[in-house]
Amino acid sequence: MTVAAAADIAAVREFNRRYTRIIGVLREGLLGSEYSLTEVRILFELANSGITEVVALRQALDLDAGYLSRILARFEKANLVQRNRSDSDGRRQEVRLTARGKEIFAVLDQRSSDEIGHLLNAKPAASRARLVAAMRTIEQILDHPADAAAAPELVVRAPRPGDYGWVIERHARLYSDEYGWDGTYEELIVRIVADYLNAHDEERERAWIAESGGQPVGSIFCVAENECTARLRLLLVEPTARGLGVGSALVEECLRFATAAGYREMVLWTNDVLSSARRIYQRAGFELVEEQPHHSWGADLVGQTWRRSLGPAD
Repeated sequence: MTVAAAADIAAVREFNRRYTRIIGVLREGLLGSEYSLTEVRILFELANSGITEVVALRQALDLDAGYLSRILARFEKANLVQRNRSDSDGRRQEVRLTARGKEIFAVLDQRSSDEIGHLLNAKPAASRARLVAAMRTIEQILDHPADAAAAPELVVRAPRPGDYGWVIERHARLYSDEYGWDGTYEELIVRIVADYLNAHDEERERAWIAESGGQPVGSIFCVAENECTARLRLLLVEPTARGLGVGSALVEECLRFATAAGYREMVLWTNDVLSSARRIYQRAGFELVEEQPHHSWGADLVGQTWRRSLGPAD
Protein backbone atom coordinates (compact mmCIF):
# COMPACT_ATOMS: atom_id res chain seq x y z
CA MET A 1 0.00 0.00 0.00
CA THR A 2 1.41 3.38 -1.00
CA VAL A 3 1.81 6.15 1.58
CA ALA A 4 -0.49 9.15 1.19
CA ALA A 5 1.22 12.21 -0.29
CA ALA A 6 1.58 15.30 1.89
CA ALA A 7 -0.54 17.27 -0.61
CA ASP A 8 -3.37 14.73 -0.31
CA ILE A 9 -3.26 14.90 3.48
CA ALA A 10 -3.36 18.69 3.34
CA ALA A 11 -6.32 18.60 0.92
CA VAL A 12 -8.37 16.37 3.25
CA ARG A 13 -7.56 18.59 6.24
CA GLU A 14 -8.58 21.67 4.28
CA PHE A 15 -11.87 20.03 3.30
CA ASN A 16 -12.55 19.13 6.93
CA ARG A 17 -11.90 22.70 8.08
CA ARG A 18 -14.06 24.18 5.35
CA TYR A 19 -16.99 21.77 5.80
CA THR A 20 -17.11 21.99 9.59
CA ARG A 21 -17.20 25.78 9.26
CA ILE A 22 -20.00 25.66 6.65
CA ILE A 23 -22.26 23.41 8.75
CA GLY A 24 -21.51 25.30 11.95
CA VAL A 25 -20.23 22.50 14.17
CA LEU A 26 -17.49 24.77 15.57
CA ARG A 27 -19.98 27.08 17.25
CA GLU A 28 -20.18 26.90 21.04
CA GLY A 29 -23.74 25.56 20.85
CA LEU A 30 -24.79 23.40 17.91
CA LEU A 31 -27.90 24.50 15.97
CA GLY A 32 -28.32 27.55 18.18
CA SER A 33 -28.71 25.37 21.27
CA GLU A 34 -26.81 24.90 24.50
CA TYR A 35 -25.62 21.44 23.39
CA SER A 36 -22.32 20.43 21.81
CA LEU A 37 -21.93 18.32 18.67
CA THR A 38 -21.24 15.21 20.76
CA GLU A 39 -24.28 15.82 22.97
CA VAL A 40 -26.57 16.24 19.95
CA ARG A 41 -25.17 13.02 18.44
CA ILE A 42 -26.01 11.17 21.65
CA LEU A 43 -29.57 12.53 21.55
CA PHE A 44 -29.80 11.46 17.89
CA GLU A 45 -28.68 7.90 18.63
CA LEU A 46 -31.12 7.57 21.52
CA ALA A 47 -34.00 9.03 19.49
CA ASN A 48 -33.42 6.50 16.72
CA SER A 49 -32.67 3.42 18.82
CA GLY A 50 -35.04 3.69 21.77
CA ILE A 51 -33.85 1.85 24.89
CA THR A 52 -30.10 1.40 24.49
CA GLU A 53 -27.43 -0.24 26.59
CA VAL A 54 -24.88 2.38 27.63
CA VAL A 55 -21.98 0.19 26.52
CA ALA A 56 -23.56 -0.17 23.05
CA LEU A 57 -24.05 3.61 22.85
CA ARG A 58 -20.43 4.17 23.79
CA GLN A 59 -19.22 1.70 21.17
CA ALA A 60 -21.47 3.12 18.44
CA LEU A 61 -20.12 6.64 18.98
CA ASP A 62 -16.56 5.58 19.93
CA LEU A 63 -16.65 7.66 23.12
CA ASP A 64 -14.62 7.41 26.29
CA ALA A 65 -16.68 5.70 28.99
CA GLY A 66 -16.08 8.43 31.57
CA TYR A 67 -16.88 11.21 29.10
CA LEU A 68 -20.15 9.56 28.09
CA SER A 69 -21.08 8.93 31.72
CA ARG A 70 -20.63 12.62 32.57
CA ILE A 71 -22.81 13.70 29.63
CA LEU A 72 -25.53 11.24 30.57
CA ALA A 73 -25.42 12.45 34.15
CA ARG A 74 -26.00 16.04 32.97
CA PHE A 75 -28.82 14.86 30.69
CA GLU A 76 -30.39 12.94 33.55
CA LYS A 77 -30.23 15.99 35.82
CA ALA A 78 -31.95 18.03 33.06
CA ASN A 79 -34.61 15.32 32.69
CA LEU A 80 -33.56 14.50 29.12
CA VAL A 81 -32.72 10.84 29.73
CA GLN A 82 -33.55 8.07 32.15
CA ARG A 83 -31.04 5.40 33.18
CA ASN A 84 -31.78 2.07 34.83
CA ARG A 85 -30.41 -1.45 35.18
CA SER A 86 -31.26 -4.00 32.49
CA ASP A 87 -34.05 -6.42 33.41
CA SER A 88 -32.18 -9.26 31.69
CA ASP A 89 -28.72 -8.46 33.11
CA GLY A 90 -28.42 -6.33 36.22
CA ARG A 91 -24.77 -5.65 35.45
CA ARG A 92 -25.74 -3.66 32.39
CA GLN A 93 -27.15 -0.14 32.37
CA GLU A 94 -29.75 1.05 29.88
CA VAL A 95 -30.64 4.60 28.83
CA ARG A 96 -33.61 6.11 27.03
CA LEU A 97 -34.90 9.57 26.20
CA THR A 98 -37.60 11.03 28.41
CA ALA A 99 -40.61 12.84 26.96
CA ARG A 100 -38.71 16.11 27.43
CA GLY A 101 -35.64 14.63 25.79
CA LYS A 102 -37.72 13.65 22.75
CA GLU A 103 -39.16 17.16 22.54
CA ILE A 104 -35.69 18.74 22.68
CA PHE A 105 -34.38 16.36 20.03
CA ALA A 106 -37.35 17.01 17.73
CA VAL A 107 -36.58 20.75 17.81
CA LEU A 108 -32.86 20.16 17.12
CA ASP A 109 -33.61 17.65 14.37
CA GLN A 110 -35.92 20.12 12.60
CA ARG A 111 -33.33 22.89 12.90
CA SER A 112 -30.71 20.62 11.36
CA SER A 113 -32.98 19.74 8.43
CA ASP A 114 -33.83 23.41 7.93
CA GLU A 115 -30.15 24.44 7.88
CA ILE A 116 -29.14 21.73 5.40
CA GLY A 117 -32.20 22.53 3.29
CA HIS A 118 -31.18 26.20 3.22
CA LEU A 119 -27.63 25.19 2.22
CA LEU A 120 -28.87 22.94 -0.62
CA ASN A 121 -31.64 25.25 -1.84
CA ALA A 122 -29.01 27.90 -2.60
CA LYS A 123 -27.54 25.58 -5.26
CA PRO A 124 -29.00 24.53 -8.65
CA ALA A 125 -30.54 21.07 -8.84
CA ALA A 126 -27.63 19.75 -10.91
CA SER A 127 -25.12 20.99 -8.33
CA ARG A 128 -27.12 19.39 -5.53
CA ALA A 129 -27.05 16.06 -7.37
CA ARG A 130 -23.28 16.32 -7.85
CA LEU A 131 -22.80 17.18 -4.18
CA VAL A 132 -24.83 14.22 -2.95
CA ALA A 133 -23.06 11.86 -5.38
CA ALA A 134 -19.67 13.15 -4.21
CA MET A 135 -20.63 12.57 -0.58
CA ARG A 136 -21.66 9.02 -1.39
CA THR A 137 -18.31 8.50 -3.08
CA ILE A 138 -16.52 9.75 0.05
CA GLU A 139 -18.53 7.31 2.17
CA GLN A 140 -17.74 4.40 -0.15
CA ILE A 141 -14.01 5.14 -0.10
CA LEU A 142 -13.70 5.73 3.65
CA ASP A 143 -15.96 2.78 4.50
CA HIS A 144 -14.30 0.47 1.96
CA PRO A 145 -15.08 -3.06 3.17
CA ALA A 146 -12.21 -5.30 4.18
CA ASP A 147 -13.47 -8.12 1.97
CA ALA A 148 -15.83 -8.68 -0.94
CA ALA A 149 -18.36 -10.48 1.25
CA ALA A 150 -19.02 -7.25 3.15
CA ALA A 151 -19.32 -5.11 0.01
CA PRO A 152 -22.66 -3.87 -1.36
CA GLU A 153 -24.28 -6.27 -3.82
CA LEU A 154 -22.71 -6.18 -7.27
CA VAL A 155 -25.11 -5.98 -10.23
CA VAL A 156 -24.00 -6.40 -13.85
CA ARG A 157 -26.67 -4.79 -16.04
CA ALA A 158 -27.34 -3.23 -19.43
CA PRO A 159 -26.43 0.45 -19.82
CA ARG A 160 -29.05 3.08 -19.02
CA PRO A 161 -29.34 6.63 -20.39
CA GLY A 162 -26.22 8.52 -19.36
CA ASP A 163 -24.09 5.42 -18.81
CA TYR A 164 -22.30 5.68 -22.16
CA GLY A 165 -21.24 9.22 -21.27
CA TRP A 166 -20.04 7.90 -17.92
CA VAL A 167 -17.93 5.25 -19.72
CA ILE A 168 -16.23 7.95 -21.81
CA GLU A 169 -15.67 10.32 -18.90
CA ARG A 170 -14.31 7.70 -16.49
CA HIS A 171 -11.95 6.14 -19.05
CA ALA A 172 -10.54 9.53 -19.99
CA ARG A 173 -10.15 10.75 -16.40
CA LEU A 174 -8.79 7.54 -14.87
CA TYR A 175 -6.19 6.89 -17.55
CA SER A 176 -5.10 10.52 -17.39
CA ASP A 177 -4.83 10.46 -13.60
CA GLU A 178 -3.16 7.05 -13.31
CA TYR A 179 -0.99 6.90 -16.45
CA GLY A 180 -0.77 10.45 -17.75
CA TRP A 181 -2.42 9.70 -21.09
CA ASP A 182 -3.45 12.78 -23.01
CA GLY A 183 -6.69 13.91 -24.67
CA THR A 184 -6.18 11.75 -27.75
CA TYR A 185 -7.12 8.74 -25.62
CA GLU A 186 -10.48 10.31 -24.88
CA GLU A 187 -10.96 10.80 -28.63
CA LEU A 188 -10.42 7.05 -29.10
CA ILE A 189 -12.99 6.16 -26.42
CA VAL A 190 -15.53 8.55 -27.96
CA ARG A 191 -15.11 6.85 -31.35
CA ILE A 192 -15.45 3.34 -29.89
CA VAL A 193 -18.63 4.21 -28.01
CA ALA A 194 -20.08 6.18 -30.94
CA ASP A 195 -19.42 3.32 -33.37
CA TYR A 196 -21.10 0.90 -31.00
CA LEU A 197 -24.17 3.10 -30.55
CA ASN A 198 -24.47 3.79 -34.27
CA ALA A 199 -24.30 0.27 -35.61
CA HIS A 200 -24.14 -2.54 -33.06
CA ASP A 201 -25.98 -5.82 -33.61
CA GLU A 202 -27.98 -6.53 -30.45
CA GLU A 203 -27.84 -10.28 -31.08
CA ARG A 204 -24.04 -10.39 -31.32
CA GLU A 205 -22.80 -7.25 -29.54
CA ARG A 206 -23.51 -6.01 -26.03
CA ALA A 207 -22.31 -3.61 -23.33
CA TRP A 208 -22.59 -3.95 -19.56
CA ILE A 209 -22.28 -1.71 -16.53
CA ALA A 210 -21.26 -3.03 -13.12
CA GLU A 211 -23.18 -1.31 -10.33
CA SER A 212 -22.56 -1.42 -6.58
CA GLY A 213 -24.45 0.49 -3.95
CA GLY A 214 -26.52 2.14 -6.68
CA GLN A 215 -23.45 3.62 -8.40
CA PRO A 216 -21.66 2.50 -11.62
CA VAL A 217 -18.27 1.00 -10.81
CA GLY A 218 -17.25 -0.68 -14.05
CA SER A 219 -17.91 -1.32 -17.75
CA ILE A 220 -17.18 -3.77 -20.54
CA PHE A 221 -18.19 -4.15 -24.23
CA CYS A 222 -18.38 -7.18 -26.52
CA VAL A 223 -18.23 -6.34 -30.24
CA ALA A 224 -17.86 -8.43 -33.39
CA GLU A 225 -14.38 -8.74 -34.85
CA ASN A 226 -15.64 -11.06 -37.58
CA GLU A 227 -18.09 -13.95 -37.91
CA CYS A 228 -16.10 -16.22 -35.60
CA THR A 229 -14.28 -13.80 -33.30
CA ALA A 230 -15.60 -11.41 -30.63
CA ARG A 231 -13.56 -8.51 -29.29
CA LEU A 232 -13.58 -7.46 -25.64
CA ARG A 233 -13.35 -3.68 -25.23
CA LEU A 234 -13.53 -0.91 -22.64
CA LEU A 235 -13.04 -2.93 -19.46
CA LEU A 236 -12.90 -0.48 -16.59
CA VAL A 237 -13.12 -0.85 -12.80
CA GLU A 238 -13.38 2.17 -10.52
CA PRO A 239 -10.50 2.46 -8.03
CA THR A 240 -12.98 2.29 -5.13
CA ALA A 241 -14.20 -1.12 -6.36
CA ARG A 242 -10.91 -2.78 -7.19
CA GLY A 243 -10.17 -6.04 -5.44
CA LEU A 244 -13.87 -6.88 -5.07
CA GLY A 245 -14.22 -9.09 -8.14
CA VAL A 246 -15.83 -6.46 -10.37
CA GLY A 247 -13.46 -6.94 -13.29
CA SER A 248 -13.77 -10.73 -13.21
CA ALA A 249 -17.58 -10.52 -13.06
CA LEU A 250 -17.63 -8.26 -16.13
CA VAL A 251 -15.25 -10.46 -18.11
CA GLU A 252 -17.24 -13.59 -17.21
CA GLU A 253 -20.46 -11.93 -18.40
CA CYS A 254 -18.78 -10.94 -21.65
CA LEU A 255 -17.49 -14.48 -22.19
CA ARG A 256 -20.89 -16.03 -21.47
CA PHE A 257 -22.58 -13.78 -23.99
CA ALA A 258 -19.94 -14.33 -26.70
CA THR A 259 -20.18 -18.11 -26.26
CA ALA A 260 -23.98 -18.08 -26.43
CA ALA A 261 -23.82 -15.83 -29.52
CA GLY A 262 -21.82 -18.51 -31.35
CA TYR A 263 -18.34 -16.96 -31.44
CA ARG A 264 -15.45 -19.42 -31.46
CA GLU A 265 -12.89 -17.16 -29.80
CA MET A 266 -12.49 -13.81 -28.08
CA VAL A 267 -9.65 -11.36 -28.62
CA LEU A 268 -8.63 -8.20 -26.79
CA TRP A 269 -5.92 -5.59 -27.03
CA THR A 270 -4.39 -3.95 -23.99
CA ASN A 271 -1.10 -2.45 -22.81
CA ASP A 272 1.50 -4.00 -20.54
CA VAL A 273 1.24 -1.17 -17.98
CA LEU A 274 -2.33 -2.24 -17.17
CA SER A 275 -1.18 -4.99 -14.85
CA SER A 276 -4.45 -5.39 -12.91
CA ALA A 277 -6.42 -5.88 -16.13
CA ARG A 278 -3.87 -8.38 -17.43
CA ARG A 279 -4.25 -10.47 -14.27
CA ILE A 280 -8.02 -10.54 -14.79
CA TYR A 281 -7.54 -11.72 -18.38
CA GLN A 282 -5.08 -14.42 -17.32
CA ARG A 283 -7.46 -15.75 -14.66
CA ALA A 284 -10.22 -15.87 -17.28
CA GLY A 285 -8.09 -18.10 -19.53
CA PHE A 286 -6.78 -15.55 -22.06
CA GLU A 287 -3.30 -16.12 -23.48
CA LEU A 288 -0.83 -13.48 -24.66
CA VAL A 289 -0.16 -14.00 -28.37
CA GLU A 290 1.55 -10.79 -29.52
CA GLU A 291 3.38 -7.72 -28.21
CA GLN A 292 4.27 -4.57 -30.11
CA PRO A 293 5.83 -1.29 -28.87
CA HIS A 294 3.99 1.89 -29.85
CA HIS A 295 3.74 5.55 -28.95
CA SER A 296 0.16 6.62 -28.27
CA TRP A 297 -1.69 9.15 -26.12
CA GLY A 298 1.55 10.90 -25.22
CA ALA A 299 3.28 7.78 -23.84
CA ASP A 300 5.65 5.01 -24.93
CA LEU A 301 3.76 1.75 -24.46
CA VAL A 302 3.83 -1.94 -25.30
CA GLY A 303 0.58 -3.13 -26.82
CA GLN A 304 -0.53 -6.70 -26.21
CA THR A 305 -2.99 -8.97 -27.99
CA TRP A 306 -4.67 -11.69 -25.91
CA ARG A 307 -6.88 -14.52 -27.17
CA ARG A 308 -9.13 -17.18 -25.68
CA SER A 309 -11.02 -20.04 -27.32
CA LEU A 310 -14.73 -20.26 -26.53
CA GLY A 311 -16.49 -23.52 -25.89
CA PRO A 312 -20.13 -24.28 -26.70
CA ALA A 313 -22.80 -22.50 -24.68
CA ASP A 314 -23.96 -24.30 -21.51
